[in-house]
Amino acid sequence: MEQRYLDFNTYLRGRFGCRAQKITVDAGMTCPNRDGSLGAGGCVYCNARGSGTGAYNQGISVSRQMETGRERLRRRYKAAKYIAYFQAHTNTYAPPERLRALWDEALAGPDVVGLSVGTRPDCVPDPVLDLLEEYASRVMVWVEYGLQTANDTTLMALNRGHGAACFEDAVRRTLGRGILVCAHVILGLPGEGMEDALKTADLVAGTGCHGIKIHSLYVARGTALEQWLAEGRFRCQELSEYADQVCAVLERLPPGMVAQRLTGDPRPEELLAPAWTLDKARVLKEIARRLEERDTWQGKAWRGVGACAKKYYS
Repeated sequence: MEQRYLDFNTYLRGRFGCRAQKITVDAGMTCPNRDGSLGAGGCVYCNARGSGTGAYNQGISVSRQMETGRERLRRRYKAAKYIAYFQAHTNTYAPPERLRALWDEALAGPDVVGLSVGTRPDCVPDPVLDLLEEYASRVMVWVEYGLQTANDTTLMALNRGHGAACFEDAVRRTLGRGILVCAHVILGLPGEGMEDALKTADLVAGTGCHGIKIHSLYVARGTALEQWLAEGRFRCQELSEYADQVCAVLERLPPGMVAQRLTGDPRPEELLAPAWTLDKARVLKEIARRLEERDTWQGKAWRGVGACAKKYYS
């Protein structure tokens, strides 16, 4: 099936000339939306692990996590280069000196060519951006900002603690430093539909982000969203609805923006609903099928570039 969007593996092969993989690192971070600085309980869809592995709290060092991940990815994918991905919670929510120590430890291993840092747009003071800029002069650096939606009413309901303008400000202050910026968005949020998905896509496209991660909304155990589901306050999307929205979002994005992810990746033991999110291959196949069926592609509706954008993937 013809490739109709710029996926992360294609981007990395083009940059490094080989298979490169992210190694997920848990640095024991917390979040201002959990520790009382901004709020408590976190976002409604986030549990206490915050997408982390819990490795740091088990006493597993960053360097050991990198070593274990390297061996696993080398065997599974024959990866030759690696990116240290600080994922759990808010990974710029610490003094710069601590961040430097963590990032130096992760980058010290062999064949580590990149650093990716997941964080909130309200947690990137200029000293932290200065530090990231320093690393970007030596290795590939991505900073991943959680936007989720362009709808401020939804952001408030999700207990995010920031609005879309905060995301725009963070991106503006990050660009021009050699740092690559990735936006996280969630489709199927309570009360949202296609119109919200398109507005979010237009916001991300307009800020100049280099990449995007698109996630489906899934319900994990131990979250406020679990209670919302039990009370009937929202319903989970069907796969067909989600695939339709992903296709529409891709159409609105610049053809050179890297689609780092097109679906969520829940832990089976934590997932309550929807069940289809566990079958990543099925989700990606459905998105690809719908793109082909409609003869559409990433960038088709971006600033009126139309059919010329398709040439980008040939």
